[in-house]
Amino acid sequence: MSIDWDEFKFFKQYGKKSDNFETLLSFLEQYCKLNTPREIFLVMLEDDIAKMMLQKRDINSVGDMERYLFRGFNATKPREDS
Repeated sequence: MSIDWDEFKFFKQYGKKSDNFETLLSFLEQYCKLNTPREIFLVMLEDDIAKMMLQKRDINSVGDMERYLFRGFNATKPREDS
């Protein structure tokens, strides 16, 4: 699969995010129906523009992509002091 930049531009017109990288992630998830960090990373790795976006954010592996996508998620339960 390759990124259709014309479709991306159309998608971006109606998006709420100003960051192109975040918009691209939304585009790949919603429009292209990619639903795993691995799928997203591999598609982006095959495109020169998307690859530069990855490099700018030091995303060099599927693990890096997972950490980026889930950066605000904390699976641990907050500790309650007694």
